[in-house]
Amino acid sequence: MAKFTATILAVTAGAAAAFAPSTSTVRSTTAISEFANGLVGGEGPEPMPFRWGDSKNSKNFDPVGFAERSPEWLNWFREAELKHGRQAMLATVGLVVPEFVRIPGEQFSFEAIPNVLDAHDALLDTSMKQILLWISLAEVMTLAALSNMNEFDRAPGDFSFDPMGLYPTDPAKQEEMKLKELKNGRLAMVAIGGMIHGAIVSGHGFPYL
Repeated sequence: MAKFTATILAVTAGAAAAFAPSTSTVRSTTAISEFANGLVGGEGPEPMPFRWGDSKNSKNFDPVGFAERSPEWLNWFREAELKHGRQAMLATVGLVVPEFVRIPGEQFSFEAIPNVLDAHDALLDTSMKQILLWISLAEVMTLAALSNMNEFDRAPGDFSFDPMGLYPTDPAKQEEMKLKELKNGRLAMVAIGGMIHGAIVSGHGFPYL
């Protein structure tokens, strides 16, 4: 149980670091002097043996050619990727934690909702409406930042929100943290889909066996 708790705290801290401020300047130019305007994430040395061409790793992997065809949208693509990655990281934690502990209230108890996936329909007229309200509020609050994406020095995903002070001051460490967030977010987006379908197919909670 102690190991599980430590894991949950580590993932939560990583999600909080996702909103850390960035000091790097966004390049709005549409001329591509380097892959994806130099945004982190294209450096990956992960092996991809089935990739066509001479390169057999994930370096500058862009099979659809978004970076070349729509360079003016690169910041928006990265903003969307970071947002979905952050949501997925929180979702993976939110799907596992209720298997072990629930918030107070009879409607949230293990007896009322033995399967976490049933919570959506069971709480549709109560908690789900509150969640929708708070998510909508958060989205509205980000509109100003998004509208200034390519006009000022705001980097994609930067909301200057770092209450735990996890974002480093060293530029090299900043790039490293950005890459960690991006890769963990990508992994979480794949993982949450697998977790949900594993729960549906198996009919069991975590670890969905």
